[in-house]
Amino acid sequence: MADLTEIAPGLSLATGLDIAVSPAISSVPYTFARDRGLLVEGGDDAFAHVVRLEGTNPLPLLELRRVLGRPLSVRQVSLAEFEKLLATVYAIDGTAAAMAGDLGIGRDSAALDLPSAEDLLDSADDAPAIRLINGLIAEALRQGVSDIHVEPYEQALVVRMRMDGVLAEKLRMPAHVAPVLVSRIKVMARLDIAERRVPQDGRISLSLGGRLIDVRVSTLPSRAGERVVLRLLDKENAGFDLAHLGLDGHSRDVLTRALAEPNGVILVTGPTGSGKTTTLYAALRLLNDGARNILTVEDPVEYAVDGVGQTQVNGKVGLTFAAGLRAILRQDPDVVMVGEIRDRETAEIAVQAALTGHLVLSTVHTNDAVGAVTRMRDMGVEAFLLASTLRAVLAQRLVRRLCHHCSCERPLDPSLANLLGLKEGRLVRDAVGCDACDNTGFSGRIGVFEALRVDDQLRRMILAGESEQAISRHVFADAPKLAKSARRLVKEGLTSPAEAARILRQEG
Repeated sequence: MADLTEIAPGLSLATGLDIAVSPAISSVPYTFARDRGLLVEGGDDAFAHVVRLEGTNPLPLLELRRVLGRPLSVRQVSLAEFEKLLATVYAIDGTAAAMAGDLGIGRDSAALDLPSAEDLLDSADDAPAIRLINGLIAEALRQGVSDIHVEPYEQALVVRMRMDGVLAEKLRMPAHVAPVLVSRIKVMARLDIAERRVPQDGRISLSLGGRLIDVRVSTLPSRAGERVVLRLLDKENAGFDLAHLGLDGHSRDVLTRALAEPNGVILVTGPTGSGKTTTLYAALRLLNDGARNILTVEDPVEYAVDGVGQTQVNGKVGLTFAAGLRAILRQDPDVVMVGEIRDRETAEIAVQAALTGHLVLSTVHTNDAVGAVTRMRDMGVEAFLLASTLRAVLAQRLVRRLCHHCSCERPLDPSLANLLGLKEGRLVRDAVGCDACDNTGFSGRIGVFEALRVDDQLRRMILAGESEQAISRHVFADAPKLAKSARRLVKEGLTSPAEAARILRQEG
C-alpha cells in the first residue's frame, strides 16, 4: 500500500484525518462489490464479515471466499442499507477503497515527496492529486462535514473542515502543493484554470455509493494564491421533515397551522448557516402531496426535490429573485418558495402574490422573529399589506448536540448561570470528548426556535406601526423565545451551557 510520499513533502495532520482501510476490503474491487451485491465490512483471523444484498446470486460467495482465503460470516441487508454501507466503505465515483488506502492518510503520516506543479499537471502524473482530493471529499462526507476550506499561505497549505458548524484544521501541506490542488479542483468543477485574478463559482456532481452529492466550488484570489471552499450538499438532507428538525411544541404548531393556510407569507429568519433552507425544504415536503403546483426560485438550488419546480437565480442574464418570482407567478402556482427576500422589489412581489391567493415561503436575515416585521417595513412594504398577508415568522439557530457517549454532569459555571438565567451550581451535562465524537464532545446539531403567529391583535399592532418591543411583549407573553428554548435544551441535557450561551450572545 502506497503512502503520501508520492504526493507532498512535509504533510502533517492536525486532528487526525483517518482513512483506515482493512486489507480484506481493499482486496475486493468496487465493481465486484457493487455488481455482485457483496461487501466486505471487516474481519478477523477466523472469519471475513460479508454483507450480501437480498435477492442476489449466492455463487459469487465462493469466489469471494477463495480470494479472501478464510471462511465467511454473511448477513443479508436491504438495498437501501447496502447502498449506505457501500458509500461508507468505498470512496467516491465508483473508485474502490484502495484509492483511500493509497492516500495513506493517518495519524502517523510523515514527510511526503511531491513532484513539481508542472509534473503533476501532466496527464501521466496527475493521479496523486486526484486521489488526494477524492480522499478528502470522501472522508468529509463520512464525518458529516458541510464545508472544506483549502487555504494557501506563504509557508503552508491548510485544509480545514466545518463539522457541526465549527471549523477545525485537518491537514497541513507545503505551500507549493496549493496550485496543484486548486487546479485539479477547478478542472473537476469546469472552471477556467488559467484565470486566477477573479473569483469563480462552479459545481461538481459526485456519487458516493448510491448517494448523489453536489459539491459547490467557490474560488477567491488571495495574497498567497487562490482560496477554495467546497460546500458538500448531500441530497439525502432534502428528505428531512418537520418531525426531524427538533421543533418545540409551540413552534411546530405555529408553523403547521400557517402551512395549512391557502395563502399568505411565511418567513424563516436567522443568520447564515442556521438551517433556514432545511426548514423550508421540510415545509415543502409537507405541502408536496401531488395536488399542488409548487415552484421555487433559489440562489442556488441546493437540493433537487421531486414534484417541485425549482429555478436558479442567474444574475448574468438578469434572472434575479424579483424577475424569477414575477415569472413563476405566471405558471399558475399554489405554493411559491423564494430563497431570500433581500430588496424592496422582491418583498413587494411576494406580498402581492400572497394577496392574489398564493402561499409564499421565504427567508430574511434578522436576529429574531419580531425583527422580520420591522425588516419588511424597512424594505418598503406598506403596513396594511404586511398585516393582511403575514401568517407566521419562525426564527432559528443551531447548537451542537452533546455526544451521548461521553457527556457528563458538572456544576454550572457562575458566569454562564447568570447569562442563561439558571441557578448557580446546578448540575448540567457538559462536553468531554471521546473517539466517537472525534474528541469534540459533540455529535450533530439541534435547532433552537421561536415562532411568531399573526393574530388579530398583532395585525392591529402592525397597522398602528407599534415598536418591536411592544410586538415582542404581546407575541411572547405565553410563548418561548430563543433564550427560553436554549435553556430548555440545557436542562434536558441535549446541549452544553457554553453552546446555549453562544446562541444568546448572537441574539443579543
